[in-house]
Amino acid sequence: MTRTLAVRLDSLGDVLVTGPALRALAAGSDHLALLCGPRGRAAAELLPGVDDLLCWRAPWIDPEPDPVARDDVEDLVALVAAGRYDRAVVFTSFHQSALPTALLLRMAGVPWVGAISEDYPGSLLDVRHRFDADVPEPERALSLARACGFELPPGDPGALAVRTVVAEPSPVPYVVLHPGTSVPARAWPAEHYREACRLLTERGTTVVVTGGPDERDLTALVAGGGGIDRGGGTDLGELAGLLAGARAVVVGNTGPAHLAAAVGVPVVSLFAPTVPVERWAPYTDRRVVLGDRDAPCRGTRATTCPVPGHPCLSSVTPAQVVAAVTELGGLAAPAPSATLRRIP
Repeated sequence: MTRTLAVRLDSLGDVLVTGPALRALAAGSDHLALLCGPRGRAAAELLPGVDDLLCWRAPWIDPEPDPVARDDVEDLVALVAAGRYDRAVVFTSFHQSALPTALLLRMAGVPWVGAISEDYPGSLLDVRHRFDADVPEPERALSLARACGFELPPGDPGALAVRTVVAEPSPVPYVVLHPGTSVPARAWPAEHYREACRLLTERGTTVVVTGGPDERDLTALVAGGGGIDRGGGTDLGELAGLLAGARAVVVGNTGPAHLAAAVGVPVVSLFAPTVPVERWAPYTDRRVVLGDRDAPCRGTRATTCPVPGHPCLSSVTPAQVVAAVTELGGLAAPAPSATLRRIP
């Protein structure tokens, strides 16, 4: 029996975009385990092809890391060793190093390890894949799986996907607004979301506002524009069902954008160019991406906007968002003055 360990140690969206590569690993393995971080675990539980989950907070990956503790590291090494994996594939974003993880895998006795690495890996990697192209992150991850000898199964198109999701029943069509983001630099102003909610509801469109338990004040503010507030009311699986039943979803560059793409709903992506849009826009053809891709914050990976007024997203108007929702969701035509500013 061939036992494979995949590693993706960062956040919800990062885990979701690795899904196609994980399905390739699963197709070439008898058993696939995924080592993920606590921020990505809820997404990992939704991915097809994963047989087992391990969870560990990596101090070189997590944005709010705990101090490095020897006992904690030794516990992970023991946990991986107990799995008796034949091989491991370490998935990272373009700005992360796979080598600390590879070192721990070697200490756990994993005999074969593959990863993308620009740095010299010495004896840490059996496959050192080098990949610089500006392609969507799911394709970058899949290129590593292929370099390690894995292919998607026949008939799998390589799209984002989650385990079977039942769309939440609704007597009327609805649009979802998800105003929260993992970092402030990626957030469209809350007042803009509230105004978009008002414009949509005035035209007879039902609007559902979603968010996590720590975003209830934000969702209440946005839903005050006439929407239904579901802030803090869904776990990730329930959110997937809610998104799956929507006509369109309006969301920033954050995990639920990738979840929306995975369940096949059209996405209006409000994208701050702090990371490359070519890599991180929702991986779907059913999208409109709005924002100033040439803003001064481009490529900074800033978590808090470094430019006064947050112009890359504050310049996107609620009317533009309503027009994009109308285009994707097949709703009634917006006011003639509403125009789109696209990022292909």
